[in-house]
Amino acid sequence: MDTEIQVRQHLIIIEQVLRDHDLWQEIMPEPAALDSTQPFCMDTLDPVEWLQWVLIPRMHALLDSQYSLPSEFAIAPYYEMALDSSRREREPLLAALLSLDAFFNPVDS
Repeated sequence: MDTEIQVRQHLIIIEQVLRDHDLWQEIMPEPAALDSTQPFCMDTLDPVEWLQWVLIPRMHALLDSQYSLPSEFAIAPYYEMALDSSRREREPLLAALLSLDAFFNPVDS
């Protein structure tokens, strides 16, 4: 299967998890919140906001413009720490993020 299609499928799954858990937002954060210099905009956005407003659109933009995708990718470790274990969306979201990470970092057989 084409890499672009596979990456888009991973992004759709992440979006669906956010929607299923009522975390998808209709109103975009203030522009200043997106200009953070901290990883994951941790000083201005909630971790799930970063997925919606930064990761998903930037990955689609890379795909749309046919730029090279990252050769190494690991966001799940941050979410393992950042998401409270009592959050009901934690496990399905981590599963989706781990799957995306694995796509970019396949284990050698």
